[in-house]
Amino acid sequence: MAKDIEVAEHGETVRDYQDPPPAPLIDAEELGQWSFYRALIAEFIATLLFLYVTVLTVIGYKSQTDPDKGLDACGGVGILGIAWAFGGMIFVLVYCTAGISGGHINPAVTFGLFLARKVSLIRAVLYMVAQCLGAICGCGLVKAFQKSFYNHYGGGANELQEGYNKGTGLGAEIIGTFVLVYTVFSATDPKRNARDSHVPVLAPLPIGFAVFMVHLATIPITGTGINPARSFGAAVIFNQSKAWDDHWLFWVGPFIGAAIAAFYHQFILRAAAIKALGSFRSNA
Repeated sequence: MAKDIEVAEHGETVRDYQDPPPAPLIDAEELGQWSFYRALIAEFIATLLFLYVTVLTVIGYKSQTDPDKGLDACGGVGILGIAWAFGGMIFVLVYCTAGISGGHINPAVTFGLFLARKVSLIRAVLYMVAQCLGAICGCGLVKAFQKSFYNHYGGGANELQEGYNKGTGLGAEIIGTFVLVYTVFSATDPKRNARDSHVPVLAPLPIGFAVFMVHLATIPITGTGINPARSFGAAVIFNQSKAWDDHWLFWVGPFIGAAIAAFYHQFILRAAAIKALGSFRSNA
């Protein structure tokens, strides 16, 4: 049984965990620190590797099941294998980069953490830039190595699938990103880390598994975005009208989902607003 983490002692609350202080909105000092630029490089490389492996998996699956070539529609890795590729790469890359940059690899995750005051505005914006550039370079490598396959099989670009309207696609992206960002908050919660010492080591596992599960549910609808950098990088390199027609879905949906997850975790589960009000009253 997990121990209680808040104990009343002589009328005061004693905690065996400590919340990190809120990040400043603008932290210009970061720009003079090597650790900040090292984190940007880590986000760039991680997103590059993420797109390279996952887009190759998508294209490989389509080439192995191409009906025009008389291939078996049940061949290749299937949707399950694609979902594993995305979830598995997130698990690996978050594990590798968590101690350097926090292992965001996703502008929606960065946006959610910014809203929760976990990162500054400067770090959030430059993380997103690094992630988008990494995604573009990752897809560019795929196209450079397999140009004919890349162009013929859609470049791994996200598109709203036939039979689904924009509202359904937007809802899928919102809910899918909510699941991911909510998992990120829960897996990295300092209260949980204090309760179970093994949680920081295992945090990448539930995050990767959340990506896996969301892909299983939403690949048939939108091809699964939940990561604006992933969608943007593929659209830029593929650069066909179909990839851009509904591209806004893959920015608006994930950002809304991330905002809802940040609000739910910080103000409902962690009751930040109630704690702030209680602190105000006690000081009055």
